[in-house]
Amino acid sequence: MGKGGLQKIGDFEITMTDAFHSNSIDDNGVRHYGGKPAGYIVHMPGGFKVYHAGDTALFGDMKLIGELYKPDLAMLPIGGRFTMGPREAAYAIRLLGVSHVVPMHYATSPFLTSTEVELRKETKKIKGLKIRALKPREKL
Repeated sequence: MGKGGLQKIGDFEITMTDAFHSNSIDDNGVRHYGGKPAGYIVHMPGGFKVYHAGDTALFGDMKLIGELYKPDLAMLPIGGRFTMGPREAAYAIRLLGVSHVVPMHYATSPFLTSTEVELRKETKKIKGLKIRALKPREKL
């Protein structure tokens, strides 16, 4: 499947979207290009749609993703440094028009110090927004 493509697996449909992130593979100290990053829209039975942004920076086409696929829930990185941080994720939430968010890729190393508390501060004016910060191995 390529970006823009759709794959049907049982009752699920998965669409690959763009994402903006650097990507390399370390081969004994030598860095090799690792391919283009991607996000995914998962169309679940019953019509619920999840947008998994993957590792990404904020980008304007998130507005198109919101308009075209109308995701119900977005899984967005908020860690900063290697991906967007809470401020940019808050803007992404506005572009996507989602009312449910699961923050990801944060507080996992000394470099990623952002928290869901910062995301909540950045989004406090978005009416009806529900943020669900999951603990390791917790199910949604």
